[in-house]
Amino acid sequence: MNGRGLAYDLVEELKQRILSGQISPGDKLPAENSLVEEFGVSRTVVREAVSRLQAAGLVETFQGRGSFVLQVPERTSGLREVRSHQDVLELMDFRIGVESEAAGLAAGRRSAHQLKGIERALDEFRRIGDDPSRSVEADFAFHLKVAVASGNRFYSDLIASLGPMMIMLPRTRLDPAYEMSDPDHLTRVVHEHENIYTAVARSDPEAARAAARVHLANTRERLS
Repeated sequence: MNGRGLAYDLVEELKQRILSGQISPGDKLPAENSLVEEFGVSRTVVREAVSRLQAAGLVETFQGRGSFVLQVPERTSGLREVRSHQDVLELMDFRIGVESEAAGLAAGRRSAHQLKGIERALDEFRRIGDDPSRSVEADFAFHLKVAVASGNRFYSDLIASLGPMMIMLPRTRLDPAYEMSDPDHLTRVVHEHENIYTAVARSDPEAARAAARVHLANTRERLS
């Protein structure tokens, strides 16, 4: 991959961390040396990526002090607030179309670094288990990593703009009484995520689209 492609990947990764709140407004970006080591890229690539983040209005660089994250602007996705159960189901229908295609593109375009990011998000989701207070963020991170790997910023920007609120928890993940009646729920959800990851890792776009569609359709069914 050429320098421009590496810079694009780095920009998308740092943008995801900023938009998801992993790096908060006022925080300093990791030092240049740290980014070089973490991503295995040159200083030139890091500097180009930071310049692009500056141009996007996400960071400001001060001579001798480093680059700091600015206040993230209000999201202007135009999507209405999810208020009713019908809204929940309609959002799932929307996600099925968008994320299935994003997964297919990710399978054809992902870099090794992006695949590793998806794998780490999957491992984190497995590790956290069915704790609603933490699993939502881990679940969202997995879907966002797949969108970033699509190589099309409109997918990653859209998923980032939706935020963790797009992860709708069925009662089996909120109410212990329902969880006892369906103890295998988490196992199924993890398996569905694993199918998406495996298809992306195999660079199989059709399988990735199908795996994402099955997962999201099953999620919709669980929410019905």
